[in-house]
Amino acid sequence: MGCEGNSLSDFPFAEWFNLAVRWTHVFAGILWVGQTYFFTWLDGRFAEGESVWMVHSGGFYVVDRRKVPELVPGRLHWFRWEAAATWASGMVLLVSMYYVGGALADESRTSLSSGAAVLVGLGLLAAAWVAYDLVAQSALARSGVRFAALALAATAGVAFGLARVFSSRAAYIHVGAMFGTVMAANVWLRILPAQRRMVEALRAGRRPDERLSASAKLRSKHNTFMAVPVVFIMISNHFPVATYGHTYNWLILSALVAAGWGAARLVRRA
Repeated sequence: MGCEGNSLSDFPFAEWFNLAVRWTHVFAGILWVGQTYFFTWLDGRFAEGESVWMVHSGGFYVVDRRKVPELVPGRLHWFRWEAAATWASGMVLLVSMYYVGGALADESRTSLSSGAAVLVGLGLLAAAWVAYDLVAQSALARSGVRFAALALAATAGVAFGLARVFSSRAAYIHVGAMFGTVMAANVWLRILPAQRRMVEALRAGRRPDERLSASAKLRSKHNTFMAVPVVFIMISNHFPVATYGHTYNWLILSALVAAGWGAARLVRRA
């Protein structure tokens, strides 16, 4: 009896690998965005010193809001691995599908070699974080409208430039990767270190520096705004005609990023 079509060489390893990583990426993203917006809701729902009762499943929960607690609890939970898992799985997809898979550069638009195109992509991610981090530490970041206007103009410029070098889909994905990299770097390089320094001060009997709290809160706020466009870009491959396949794909992306920020603003106030 033959076993044609059932040999190990016929097994679609690449497809199953892509499925596993994509599944991990989406699920980790749900956890990260979910907890980010949950804490945003808690932060805006009641004032310092107040508490809120919540019911979920079979339990009741009482949550107190403390800007500066009197002491550090014995069991302190850090929300960090959701961001790491989302970013890492996203980078695996980016590398496997675009940097190795050959879907990155559009030969009809650029003469860049595949290696040079990869350097452009990775350079964008690094440069985006450095530029954002510098602006986020400046006085401009405290002006929400001006900061948003600058960020939108920069995003539109990046989208326009990428659409002339990369394939249309790769251009969209790299804007999403840019946001995702900034978000993950915010968590691991700015928010968590600030929180650790605040905890160390409490354990030493000192009052934490409130500037650390303000800085961490600002970065978390920025993450809630970037999360909505990132989720859109993750699903945009299902709408090629209306989005990345359109002649003005960079302009459409810029408009949808602005719409996502508007939606995030409404959710934050809900």
